[in-house]
Amino acid sequence: MIDTHCHIDEEAFASDREEVIARQRENGVQAMIVPGVNGASIETVLDVCHRHPNYCYPALGLHPEDVKADWEEQLATVESAIREHRNELVAIGEIGLDYYWDKTFKEEQKEVLRRQLVLARELDLPVILHNRESTEDIMRLVHDTANEKLKIKNEELKPLRGVFHCFNGSKETAQQILDMGFYVGIGGVLTFKNCKLADTLSELNTKWSNDQINEQMVLDKIVLETDAPYMAPVPHRGERNESRFMELVAERLAEIFQCPKQYIIDATSANAKQLFGLK
Repeated sequence: MIDTHCHIDEEAFASDREEVIARQRENGVQAMIVPGVNGASIETVLDVCHRHPNYCYPALGLHPEDVKADWEEQLATVESAIREHRNELVAIGEIGLDYYWDKTFKEEQKEVLRRQLVLARELDLPVILHNRESTEDIMRLVHDTANEKLKIKNEELKPLRGVFHCFNGSKETAQQILDMGFYVGIGGVLTFKNCKLADTLSELNTKWSNDQINEQMVLDKIVLETDAPYMAPVPHRGERNESRFMELVAERLAEIFQCPKQYIIDATSANAKQLFGLK
């Protein structure tokens, strides 16, 4: 299993981080991607990844919740670190839009996201996208930036690619994401009571099967994640999340796609390796 979104650098793991990482290794977790969220997390992300090379892989970005009055300074710091550490990063993220808590810096969030999307194209890195209560805006921004004819030093920028982290949207939104060639990150929310995501994934898979398109196309664009220490799956909901709990998500996906759990693990791990260029 590969955890494509784990905040193992955060304070929640400060007292036992090394023990937690060892426990994941012992329980079938092959790798973790560790996304940054602001200027302060640059050091913590790189530190844990340097301590665990070829197991913890770094990503850096400016999270929408960290877009405040000093956003230009924060973005400059993050962009500088991304350029400096380009060769060891596997993605730019966690970036995106979030209108849930505060819309004060809504326009600034969009500008910060756009700049980071352009940087991802310039540096040929995938993006890890956060979307909360902002689906219309983020879909438009990603689509427009992906299709914009951009050049730097007379060289066309690379295609935009990435994953919509912690996906729990509608069938229509999922269809748009897949049509753009992006991946969806599936985590603990899939196991929550009354979660409609299972129906969304099942309907999409059935649609493609009925259209005589590759039956596994939906699964080909799914990666597993935790968002640890947040969003633990049932029956661990409310606890500190860990990467090994992805097995419960894989079990639920196996039920949805009516296939063995190991097939889900193998397929999503291959997807993660392809998207993020993991060894």
